[in-house]
Amino acid sequence: MALIHIPARVREAFRALFAIDAAMADVVARSTDPTLSRIKLAWWREQLEALDEKEPPAEPRLRAVSEQLIPRGVRGSEVAELETGWATLLDDGIDPRLVAGRGSALFALGARLLGSDADLSGAGALYALASVARRGVPELLEPARAYLQQLGSQRMERRVRSMTMLARAAARDLKLNEPEGSRARTAAMLAHRWSGRIG
Repeated sequence: MALIHIPARVREAFRALFAIDAAMADVVARSTDPTLSRIKLAWWREQLEALDEKEPPAEPRLRAVSEQLIPRGVRGSEVAELETGWATLLDDGIDPRLVAGRGSALFALGARLLGSDADLSGAGALYALASVARRGVPELLEPARAYLQQLGSQRMERRVRSMTMLARAAARDLKLNEPEGSRARTAAMLAHRWSGRIG
């Protein structure tokens, strides 16, 4: 739902960014062999880093990065940084800081695409931790709550609210167990567009 609220001029760029994040998430979600999954994640990282120097291979998501993100000043190596936050989920001991770092990096790139230099690191960390916790890693709930507390009553800059509405949904995940498409959840995300508050 958040994607339809992204300005049309950068909507395809956001689609490309989140498609890469989703591809890495899928590697982890389908993992039956952590070693093989790490190799697959490393492939994504290497292919993204290579986009800074050469043309993309015939892989639609990599082509989208090359066509939608690179021309807007987002380097493939910056997108590749998302890999670390997914790779830690394959470890015996998950590092919450790496999961949070992936969210911070994702939101930093999003803010740049939206023409803002707002610091969205806390909102991004909350989103990443809560969304992974929601999908079966409950030990990430407490670190997510810490980020929510840090955000307090801070209001997000209007330009970035089409993205930070994801963090508003994440904040609800710390208190409620509701379907992603529920009416109440959608209403809370839309209300964030007006208030700018996450908590």
